[in-house]
Amino acid sequence: MNSTHENGGTSANIFIGPAGWSYADWKGIVYPGNCLTPLAMLCRWVDLVEINVTFYRPLGVRFAASWLAQSESNPRFRFTAKAPSVLTHERGEKPDVTCASAFIESLKPLNARGKLGAVLLQFPWSYKRTPAARSYLARLADTLQEVPLCVEMRHDSWAVPDFFEGLRERGIAFCNIDQPGLNACIGPLAEVTAPFAYVRLHGRNANAWFKQDAGRDDRYNYLYSGEELAPWVSRIMDMKKQVNDLYIVTNNHYQGKAVVNALELQASFGTLRPSLPETLLYAYPRLKEIMAR
Repeated sequence: MNSTHENGGTSANIFIGPAGWSYADWKGIVYPGNCLTPLAMLCRWVDLVEINVTFYRPLGVRFAASWLAQSESNPRFRFTAKAPSVLTHERGEKPDVTCASAFIESLKPLNARGKLGAVLLQFPWSYKRTPAARSYLARLADTLQEVPLCVEMRHDSWAVPDFFEGLRERGIAFCNIDQPGLNACIGPLAEVTAPFAYVRLHGRNANAWFKQDAGRDDRYNYLYSGEELAPWVSRIMDMKKQVNDLYIVTNNHYQGKAVVNALELQASFGTLRPSLPETLLYAYPRLKEIMAR
């Protein structure tokens, strides 16, 4: 069965925002240094955040309840959430059912309010397409079937028609990504395999991408130019004709670069807010150009 939704050419709801929102290096750039509720500020300018703290540690439902309260000022606001590393990076032969159940439980407040756009299963580049990997992924999808799922693969062995068709049969979205164009890294695609679509932009910091001693900040310290974003705007315009909702996540987070590129993408789709933080405009003067359009 093909689960891809054909919406007759009407516009999908497009949600654009960064991966994460609580970074020390954003202080004084995205937020004032004394800001105690960064999510409440961020939701004034964007309509989406990808929750990445769930990748690192288990959380209680009170966190999701707090995030809902902080984002109430933006009725359009949605969340996506990154699945725990125990399920994608430190996995065993079978999915950790206890971990998966606790993760789903922690998201229930978001899901109940219709604010959970998707759960992202992000696998590392080292996770290649093998029979064992395919079997594990199928079991994991069964374990997490209560929530809308999106799968991100970084190795190009997964870029084959059979994989995309398998996702369509299950109604699971394929995560179209931008990453450095290095050996066997999956390239930019515009695959639609579910009623919603997902895009993640990681930056193109090739020198640090596979460097073992590079930290997270080094890998994702990259600011896209307008010329680099333009092909993604075209792909997204094509994808949005096939889905109800489309999530675009900027993961080049260092020093607020993810926010800059998210805002520039918003401008491309006519959803830019009229007011932006002065600190961000000072740090990235090019934003003044899109404000003047």
